[in-house]
Amino acid sequence: MNILEHRALRGPNYYSRYLTIFMRLDIGDLEHRPSDTVPGIAERLSELLPTLQGHRCSVGRPGGFLERLARGTWAGHVVEHVAIELQNLIGFSVGYGKTIDSYDAGIYNVVYRYRDEASGLAAGVEAVELVRRLFHGLEIDIQAIIDRLKVVRDAHMLGPSTAAIIEAAERRGIPYMRLTDDSSYLQLGHGHRQQRIQATVTCQTDLIGYSIADDKQWTKQLLGDAGIPVPKGEVCSTVDEALEVSRRIGYPLAVKPLVGNHGRGVSTSVEDDQALCDAFNIAARRHHSVIVEQCISGEDHRLLVINGQLVAAARRRPAHVVGDGKATLKELIDRENADPRRGVGHENLLTQIELDEQSRRMISQQHLNLESVIAADEIVFLKPTANLSTGGTATDVTDDVHPEVRYVAERIARLIGLDIIGIDLLAETLTRPLEEQSAAVVEVNAGPGFRMHLSPTHGQGRDVGQPVIDMLFPDSGSDARIPIVAVTGTNGKTTTVRLLSHLLRQVGRKVGMACTGAIEIDSHVIMRGDYSGPLAATIVLREPTVECAVLEVARGGIMRRGLGFDACDVGVLLNIASDHLGEHDLHTLDELARCKSVVIDAIRPEGTAVINADDPRVLAALEWARGDSILFTLNPDSRAIRQHVHNQGVAFTVHQGNLVMRQGRVEAEVIPVADVPITFEGHARFNVANALAASAAAFALGLSPADIRMGLSTFHPTPSQNPGRTNLIEAAGLKVLIDYGHNVPALDALAELVSALPAKRRIGVASAPGNRRDEDLFELGARLAAMLDVVILCETDARGRPPGEAGGLLRDGAASVPRACHTELVLEEEQAIDRAFEEASDGDLLVLLIDDIEGTLERLKERLKAPAQDYSKDTSEQSVSAADSPPPTDKAPEGENPAEKTHPPHTSRGNRPC
Repeated sequence: MNILEHRALRGPNYYSRYLTIFMRLDIGDLEHRPSDTVPGIAERLSELLPTLQGHRCSVGRPGGFLERLARGTWAGHVVEHVAIELQNLIGFSVGYGKTIDSYDAGIYNVVYRYRDEASGLAAGVEAVELVRRLFHGLEIDIQAIIDRLKVVRDAHMLGPSTAAIIEAAERRGIPYMRLTDDSSYLQLGHGHRQQRIQATVTCQTDLIGYSIADDKQWTKQLLGDAGIPVPKGEVCSTVDEALEVSRRIGYPLAVKPLVGNHGRGVSTSVEDDQALCDAFNIAARRHHSVIVEQCISGEDHRLLVINGQLVAAARRRPAHVVGDGKATLKELIDRENADPRRGVGHENLLTQIELDEQSRRMISQQHLNLESVIAADEIVFLKPTANLSTGGTATDVTDDVHPEVRYVAERIARLIGLDIIGIDLLAETLTRPLEEQSAAVVEVNAGPGFRMHLSPTHGQGRDVGQPVIDMLFPDSGSDARIPIVAVTGTNGKTTTVRLLSHLLRQVGRKVGMACTGAIEIDSHVIMRGDYSGPLAATIVLREPTVECAVLEVARGGIMRRGLGFDACDVGVLLNIASDHLGEHDLHTLDELARCKSVVIDAIRPEGTAVINADDPRVLAALEWARGDSILFTLNPDSRAIRQHVHNQGVAFTVHQGNLVMRQGRVEAEVIPVADVPITFEGHARFNVANALAASAAAFALGLSPADIRMGLSTFHPTPSQNPGRTNLIEAAGLKVLIDYGHNVPALDALAELVSALPAKRRIGVASAPGNRRDEDLFELGARLAAMLDVVILCETDARGRPPGEAGGLLRDGAASVPRACHTELVLEEEQAIDRAFEEASDGDLLVLLIDDIEGTLERLKERLKAPAQDYSKDTSEQSVSAADSPPPTDKAPEGENPAEKTHPPHTSRGNRPC
């Protein structure tokens, strides 16, 4: 078997709304060996993975998968179930999966749910090898597989403290994302509503307070000056200084590095000069300054204060063993480490006890060695501190805390200035005020661990993640999300995204916009390129100033990585047309429609789907839509629209030359179509459709008809506002139409516009990505030849084809058209554009269907040195008739270069979203 593709889909996708691993698997010769041809396979797999008995599969009952296995199924299906169960065995509860035939014999698309991406991918790799060995009767070491997966899990999983906060966030519906691959630095919420955490340090954690907590002497001084009991002690730089302090304070002492955590380098119960020298050297390895202080008698307690409130308290004991009068100390330690509750790091409730230098010193101080037999009920302590990370245990005592002790803990949090603080208190008990007993605060911790409170060794666990979320997001009804609009379809995505972003900015919202061309944050371009996938969504949602996200969603991104977010508020489905068929196992328009309907399937229950009622496949996709729906159409009398409006649904359409909104018996005029610049007075019907879609989405986000009117009237088809989408520039006797038409439906609509523009000759530059099917490239070339007098073909992205092959197919298609069209093949786009300028003369129309919009505009400005002519006032043969021209104006629309005037055509019908 061979894994051809293997990746994580990060959000709703073609196969599932869950986080899903996608594997394209070639099962090779096992295509001819289903499981029923392998004797005893079900029994052997059950022996290896007994928990597979719980898998229902399509049978619908426990044991259903094993029944399928015995009855006969293919290796890909077995890989799916094994990958799921391997994740369960390392602690991730997952159950969803499916295996789908591809169009290629022996190749299957295997998908299964994951919770940790790295572990999910690793489980897939292990599953393939396990199943291969299973089908071939080879030995399988299941424990070694589990151990390898645990290593991956431990390297990537969130620690218990961070996980507790995330679980509390998920209960509130607050989304989260990791900001780095291998740490606990996370973002909760989106955009301007986000908060960030690093384990239990939050973006609200005070830097000064953090610094105080990190400096034990500073902490002691601050608390001591405020009347909080702290041990007497001093900071020392040498052993001699430490010995002098011991003379003043007296033994027993505690020795610790000035800066440190997790009890590293700490020694307690230091009783003599030699022990002090040893302890000093241990601490000095951690920090050059060492604290020597009183050793306070009493139990070790941890008090956790969040947002000024004590939320948990635990009594901690250092790692220890209890003798039975028979076993040696080593045997007792081994027995304790065999406790299934103990594991490595944070994987289990307790941590393995490891013997280090401090352990050996403590054993020696107790006049013992590893071979000593420990008397019955005798306790041997193995660590100087009670940290769980070194094998300590914890008992919850939250309900026992005296009100005066509670007040002291909450006062300490205020004095230090930390939003989350762990206070280490040595005291006989927490049931009496501190002044009535031997007690002192020995340390405070910024970013304290939560594990001892979440899952104490003894007593009740406390949900200490919830107070953190309540602090970060005090509005109990808030889920910390910002509105997300996702726009998809075959054509029109970019124009609709840019127009909707403009509408939102006009009413004062800070918009994060991602599309084919750029990512913009509040009108500022921060990245240039094709950002119509999940990476762009992540970038926008991470931006701290964004109040609303408007995202273009392309087919490729959905299939490669999923949406990149878990849910959207508005999903816009524009149209379905033949483009990129044959990629990602999408071979039919119905499959393409299902892919793009992922956007409306991901709508939140209270959200809205915006649907093109003029496209039958889009209208049929309503079955996948969640939330409410708004329809838009160029045909106001269609049956679907009449029924939708009659049922009190909202629709946007055109009526008597106006863009209108309908609901029930009410029709509200939004704006005359002629006043929407991108429609070219209504002749560019594809942009009328785009305007309707953007208006519907804006209305779903709460904009009024007046707000929509203002935005539509101020958005122009210029390179500055909508670069590369039907930009008509006139200068130096030439008309230059720049667009991004790269598929047949786009060219069909563009042809009407091109034919409507008066010109001596129509000269074009065009290309198409090499990942189109041969027949698509051929047909595209034919449409170009039918539209133009001269077509110069180029290649901008061969996408796996040999150089010249895609261009050759375009040229062959152009040659098939029985009309006089001169065709040239110039592979480099820049050279092809230069060739077009060489060919062009006054009165010609250049049609540039190109990728490098920005570079071409710069070169166009250099070439067209002559002052621009105002063709809207020109009465020559090259101008559009007065009846079809907009009224004259003395100044260019806002944001438009006066030298780059857009020009309305005679007519432009069709439905070509650009």
